[in-house]
Parts: sequence; structure tokens; C-alpha cells
Amino acid sequence: MPLHIALLRAVNVGGTGKLPMADLRALASALGFGEPRTLLASGNLVFEAPADPDPGPVLQAALDSRLGLKSDVIMRSPRAWAEMIVANPFSALAGERPSALLAMPLTAPPADGAVEALRAAIPGPEQVELAGDNLFVAYLDGMGTSKLTNTLIERKLGVRGTGRNWNTVLKLAALTGSVP
Repeated sequence: MPLHIALLRAVNVGGTGKLPMADLRALASALGFGEPRTLLASGNLVFEAPADPDPGPVLQAALDSRLGLKSDVIMRSPRAWAEMIVANPFSALAGERPSALLAMPLTAPPADGAVEALRAAIPGPEQVELAGDNLFVAYLDGMGTSKLTNTLIERKLGVRGTGRNWNTVLKLAALTGSVP
């Protein structure tokens, strides 16, 4: 069976979207997904399942109906994950300060002009680049003091996404055997 990466949006962040990872693994097993594994407590799930039906909507519906959690589930294959790593336009920052680099898988590619609108709205030194349906954000002064929020990013792009710092991106690649 194919391997899948499920990224849950806004789970266990700032006191919202509370979800123990043991509950997420148990739900994945109950849905018939094989070998469910989680990474950290931020909604990173790796599992085996047939590609049809698409396991993303199945998982998203079950999170809501069985656990009462409304969260976007953004799916990637290990191959797409490796392609995202290769497409990283901030490779120097990834090597020097991986915690200052965010990869944000999006629900869909944004409309033409959306990235330019986002760039114009960025209140600080942050830089953004789009590669397909993944946004890369370089927090040059660090994430902790940045005024560039997920809300602003999603409003300007017109699509939702979920961010993972580069350390987490690489750990998920190792977990799925998708290190390029």
C-alpha cells in the first residue's frame, strides 16, 4: 500500500486544536490505515493506505465526527515531499538556520498575483517563495518576533496551508524514506 503524509493544520498550537498523538494514531488505525506513526505533537501523521478513496478527506471527516476536531488535512506523498525539499529556494538558510525556514504545504496553488500581494503586505524582512503548492518562508530575524502570521499568509494567498520548520520537514523525510 502507498505511504501517505498527513499534515493537520493548527493542531496543538497556542492551546487550540488539542489532539493527543496517541488519539490520532488510534483514529488512523480505526480507519484501516496501516502502520500509523506520528512525529512531534503538531499533527504530523504518516500511514499506509490505498490511494483510492483519497485518505485525506476520510481522515478530515473522521477528525470532525469522531474527535470533534475541525482541522484541514493536507496530504503529500513521500515523492511530493522529496520534491518539495529539492525545490527549496532557501537552501543556504536551511543549512545554517533550519529553524528560521518554514515550508508551508498549501491546499492548492494560489491564484496568479497572490504571492506578489503577499510580498507587498509583509511587514518585516521575511522573504517568501512559491514552488507549486508549497510556500517557503524565510524568517530572517527569527519566527518569534515576526509579524508575518499564518492568517496574513492565507488571506493574501486565498488558500489555506500549514507550516513546518525545516527540521520537521527533514524528520518527516527520514520517517518516510523520502530524503532526496
